[in-house]
Amino acid sequence: MPHISIKMLAGRSEEQKKKAAEAVKNALAESLGMSDHYITATVEDFSPEEWQTVFKEEITDKPDKVYVKPQYDPKSLL
Repeated sequence: MPHISIKMLAGRSEEQKKKAAEAVKNALAESLGMSDHYITATVEDFSPEEWQTVFKEEITDKPDKVYVKPQYDPKSLL
C-alpha cells in the first residue's frame, strides 16, 4: 500500500525507469504525508501497437479513475 504502476512505450533505459519510479514514489510519499517505506512501484514497457490496448483498458474504459487526462490520441503513436 500504495502501489504505483508506470506503463509506457518501450525505449527508456533501466536507469531512466528506476529514476522515474523513484521520483514518483517520493512525490507520492510527500503528497500523502507518509513514509516511502510502504510504497512499491513497477514499470512496464509496451510497443505502440500494444499501447493501443493498454490505453483502451486503462484510460478509455475507466474515465472515473483517470485523474490526469490524456492530451493526445494514442493512434498518433502508430
